[in-house]
Amino acid sequence: MTTRRNFLALAAPAALLILGGCATGFKADVARFQAMPAPAGQSFTVKPEDPKLDGSLEFARYASLVSDNLVEQGYQPAPAPDSATLVVKLDYGVDKGREKIRSSPSTYGPGWYGDPFYWGPYRRWGRHGYIHGFYDPFMFGGGYNDVQSYTVYTGGLSMIIERKADGQRVFEGKAEAISSSNKLTYLVPNLIEAMFTNFPGNSGETVKITVPPPAKD
Repeated sequence: MTTRRNFLALAAPAALLILGGCATGFKADVARFQAMPAPAGQSFTVKPEDPKLDGSLEFARYASLVSDNLVEQGYQPAPAPDSATLVVKLDYGVDKGREKIRSSPSTYGPGWYGDPFYWGPYRRWGRHGYIHGFYDPFMFGGGYNDVQSYTVYTGGLSMIIERKADGQRVFEGKAEAISSSNKLTYLVPNLIEAMFTNFPGNSGETVKITVPPPAKD
């Protein structure tokens, strides 16, 4: 029987469902190092790590989400940046994506699965890191007759909190997630929510966070 291969420009529906987090929630890896002071009237200001984002309306939206979360923790927005006790530095980005292959199962041919790791750059951060590949258990142990290609992206968020008086860092956090979407308007709010889940966390611990999908009306 002739093997039929269909290379699609868009992800297979099942892959999109898993990677996009529509049904299962947004999954992120969060690493945090912290020596956060207990809330006792400290004030904060949020600024971009990249000076080019000063005045950006998009950054202002993400800064507002961070501010809301810090207020819930018991800290207060400073009336002016110069009067802040704590300075929060925020950075975020998404890579250029990686093509992955998905195969539909059949009784023909050997099993197949994708490479488990990919080494690639983060946009704007100028750093590199491992990006986990997508593994489909339906492919393992069976053949395939349909092969579909799709793209996955790794989004990242970095948050640093410093004491304004002496520049001493009291928090360093990074959150990363693989998604079928490269839209920052989707990735960054979810990464911020993951960052503040059980904030400030145990210092030196990397945890897997699942942000629940939006509630249906």
